[in-house]
Amino acid sequence: MSRIHRRTLLKASGVSLALPMLESMSPAFGATKGQPPKRMVFVCTALGLHPPFLWPENAGRDYEKTAYLKLLDEHREQFTLFSGLQHEDQNGRQPHDSELTWLTAARKPGMGGFRNTISIDQVAAEQLGDETRFSSVTLGTMKAQSQSFTNGGVMIPAQISPAKLFAQLFLAGSPRQVKAQKQRLLDGKSVLDGLRSQAKALKSKASSADNHLLEDYFDSIRVAESNIQAKQGWLEKQKPEIDASQPKDIVDHADLIGRTQLLMDLVPLIVQTDSSRVISILIQDHYVVPKVTGVTGNHHNLSHHGQDPAKIDQLQKIESEIVTCFSSLLGQMKSRSEAGNTLLDNTSVLFGSNLGNANAHHAKNLPIFLAGGGFEHGRYVPCESGTPLSNLFVAMLNQSGVELDRFGQSNGSLSW
Repeated sequence: MSRIHRRTLLKASGVSLALPMLESMSPAFGATKGQPPKRMVFVCTALGLHPPFLWPENAGRDYEKTAYLKLLDEHREQFTLFSGLQHEDQNGRQPHDSELTWLTAARKPGMGGFRNTISIDQVAAEQLGDETRFSSVTLGTMKAQSQSFTNGGVMIPAQISPAKLFAQLFLAGSPRQVKAQKQRLLDGKSVLDGLRSQAKALKSKASSADNHLLEDYFDSIRVAESNIQAKQGWLEKQKPEIDASQPKDIVDHADLIGRTQLLMDLVPLIVQTDSSRVISILIQDHYVVPKVTGVTGNHHNLSHHGQDPAKIDQLQKIESEIVTCFSSLLGQMKSRSEAGNTLLDNTSVLFGSNLGNANAHHAKNLPIFLAGGGFEHGRYVPCESGTPLSNLFVAMLNQSGVELDRFGQSNGSLSW
């Protein structure tokens, strides 16, 4: 078995394809010898999760399957559900200002003189991002607003186009070559088509375990490509008056679930290629009726249901689809192996919301899932009411090799 350099790329006709970490490669910078690096993924659904469909009555390993937990049952041993976590002083000038501080824990968001603080993903990026192409990746489902903030309290704009992000990850070369490859993608042709001979040569140098991993990785590339192609609202197309330097995304704001799923599909590729070790995703309010069967109301308005059973029924349909997207992410992450473990084993994935009760705009008792990352999972953990969410952030940072005693409003590291 020949050694393969960690930075090996497959290149042809304007395409540059990163590779997953193989056992045949020299150890990645920043990782313990023979072990893949630790990563962190943060996913926030800004309009919350309806509490009665989420929280079980029983704590510990024997918690019952609520409506939303049934959708995650196949991953039960890979995640922990927490209640009782929150940030203090989250009543801002606007009712949804707690979106600004979910990853920062800054107090009184949006109030006069407010200045945000650094977000946990950017703290991690400062420590984990030196050896990757992108120190962090910030994504949103509709607009550039994000929950990622620099040390100076400046918001990092979210990338909202999966097609553009895919191009940033995998397409390189002259503008003409990149344009031609984008067109081939639009025509349904895979990035992998032009790389077959190089891929074949690479496989001849790799171990049997690496070859299995490469096949899984190439399959995931094809799935991501086909999903992007299928969602025409996210394909890059030229304006009617052709101007090659100004591509335009055709955005369907109603396709909340489709666009959320596209972002979920890209996360394993980003992680597996070590393109970035820190990713944040904000599932945003799209201000329209989402394309979900049986839903006729605006998502935001349905979250303020006023206990109307008809509205709650529609809200459950939307939130169930969002939870299913999270389930898909976990499934993809745990189905891909590296160094004897899975991507999920080496990646801490936080999923939740800045609102504990969207109907009343309450930012208390936040729904928080933590999956993977080498933690012990399989339980529902009701924390003491008012426990700082920042305590969990500290635990995640420490688990990922970022040695900090405090972050945000923390008063220690959460243990369970």
